[in-house]
Amino acid sequence: ARGGRALLVGGSVRDFLMGKISKDFDMEIYGLEAEMIRDIVAEHGKVEEVGMAFGVLKVMFTDGIDIDVSLPRKDSKTGEGHKGFNVETDPNMSIEEAARRRDFTFNSICADPMTGELYDPFGGAKDIRDGVLKVTDQELFKDDPLRVLRAMQFIGRFEFTIDSGSEAVLKEMVPLLKELPKERLLEEWRKLLLKSHRPSNGLEAARELGVIEGLHPELHALVGTEQEYEWHPEGDVWVHTLMVVDQAAQLARDNDLDPDAAFVQLLTAVTHDTGKPSTTKFLDGRIRSRGHEEAGEEPTKAFLASLGVDKLTTKKVVKLTTHHLKPTILYLSEQKSKKPLKDGTIRRLAKSLHPATIRELVMAARADHFGRDSVGEPITEFPGGDWLLERARRLEIQDRRPSSLTKGRDWIKLGYKPGIQLGRLINLANELRDEKEYAKQMVLDAVEGIDDTEKAADHLE
Repeated sequence: ARGGRALLVGGSVRDFLMGKISKDFDMEIYGLEAEMIRDIVAEHGKVEEVGMAFGVLKVMFTDGIDIDVSLPRKDSKTGEGHKGFNVETDPNMSIEEAARRRDFTFNSICADPMTGELYDPFGGAKDIRDGVLKVTDQELFKDDPLRVLRAMQFIGRFEFTIDSGSEAVLKEMVPLLKELPKERLLEEWRKLLLKSHRPSNGLEAARELGVIEGLHPELHALVGTEQEYEWHPEGDVWVHTLMVVDQAAQLARDNDLDPDAAFVQLLTAVTHDTGKPSTTKFLDGRIRSRGHEEAGEEPTKAFLASLGVDKLTTKKVVKLTTHHLKPTILYLSEQKSKKPLKDGTIRRLAKSLHPATIRELVMAARADHFGRDSVGEPITEFPGGDWLLERARRLEIQDRRPSSLTKGRDWIKLGYKPGIQLGRLINLANELRDEKEYAKQMVLDAVEGIDDTEKAADHLE
């Protein structure tokens, strides 16, 4: 009515053509100046000028739908980094010229929501049908190196192959990724790991493009690190890691994990064997990687730091990586001894894992167990994980670290004064419970008649 024209652009059109329901909508407005567009959209929803300098408005509606509204624009590179751009908006730009600046052909399709008419100047619909990821304009594409990682996550999500001409452009841009802030890298890794049915496709594409070698030496070291054929007939540690990541993605879906919990599992799948390159040796006629759990701590921290992963997620992933064999090791130990492991062993594991949990550990270990080829019979069970989870459930510590056997008030009631020594008493009581299976009253009775806190702690020790 005001003389403008609104077209849906980008991901929502792509998703529609792929038979998917989109959650994000972008509209490009032709024929109107920015001020008038702001006035019009403000009549229908709350407006945030989050990107007004780039001709972008975010409109939020009461039903939870957000739409990014923008003007057609041209971006030109003026310097290094993701901020080195000059943006020119032009409401009278042609649809083809506006679409040319978009990264891939399947994101360069526009649709008129009033008529259903498609505008596809670069053949994106055909590329969708052919399953090919193709750069829209090779020169304009080079303006933003993040597009290399977008290619990685698109290949993971949609299982496309890369157009040969586009592949050369992507490889050329890999060194420029170091210009980008960590949060932009992390966003693309989250999309790859959380939105892909088989994230291995995107990871392998990243390796082939040189991203893994260029940015993540901790992961590149997995390529070519051999494994004992009896346990890992699938190949080297990189191949095994790809299989584990796909298993972790499936387990996250099967267990309906929220995004943060799923991200912990997927990252652990990526990092769980990063200790193998430094520990793998040929010993006694076999390829062995003794101590690779503990050796994975530093490369895991380095990889997560390169992406700017938050502290809580980092702590969890490091703990899961450095303990990922424990379900199998403890289970086999019990089987060999033919007598149940002490509850204290399970409690100490739960304590050592914190802030991760035994439930999270079992899921990570399960992905590792199933993420390999079988020799003979297919792998259908994970007895070590089932056993450990059941033991933890009985102790009610599958989702938390163990509670202390005694509380400060228990000791104060006996006449002991608050202070450092009281904490020592609490810790010693826990050790007696876990090592010698003492009950609470047994611990308290053991210090009967001792009125000095330090002497009581010495006695328990």
